[in-house]
Amino acid sequence: MTDISALDERALENILSEPAAETREIVSGLDGDIVVLGAGGKMGPTLSMMLKKASGDKNIYAVSRFSDEGVRDRIEDAGVKTVRIDLLNESLYSQLPDVKNVFYLAGMKFGATGNQPLTWAMNSFLPALIARHYKKSRIVVFSTGNVYPLVEIDSGGASEDTTPEPIGEYAQSCLGRERMFEYFSQLNNTPVTIIRLNYANEPRY
Repeated sequence: MTDISALDERALENILSEPAAETREIVSGLDGDIVVLGAGGKMGPTLSMMLKKASGDKNIYAVSRFSDEGVRDRIEDAGVKTVRIDLLNESLYSQLPDVKNVFYLAGMKFGATGNQPLTWAMNSFLPALIARHYKKSRIVVFSTGNVYPLVEIDSGGASEDTTPEPIGEYAQSCLGRERMFEYFSQLNNTPVTIIRLNYANEPRY
């Protein structure tokens, strides 16, 4: 077994981005290229790398502001094409790739306290822009379990049948993200899947 504590970041990401056989089969069978929006964050780099490994000859695009140049370098070294833009600037959307498959990871979490206007813009306004721009694509939206209410410790936890009751502005803005994608999905018949994440099974976090 590999001692992950002895690995550098590139080696660790190479392990984390290794797709299972089932993943290779599904991703390689998709019709069209793939873009990861918000690819410079916590999960974006390894997801982009994994999609490249699993996709065969498809183009994989990673879109972000890329404030960490090292992250962009590692993504590009894996064969992923990067696009550096601020997604809140709609005038730059002509630079976005025209693809059939979209992974939406963009959002504001860290630093949300004391910066509520930007938090709402990133988590609720931006999803509306993206859902409208990619209305002819298939979209996977990464959301959060923070949209659920607190539940009794012996209840087994919230499930998808639990009515959202977000606590605090960050969680409320994340429910706004889901509602924007749901609205535009219904308006434009855009296929949208929302995945609510809770914890990263990742040694760096």
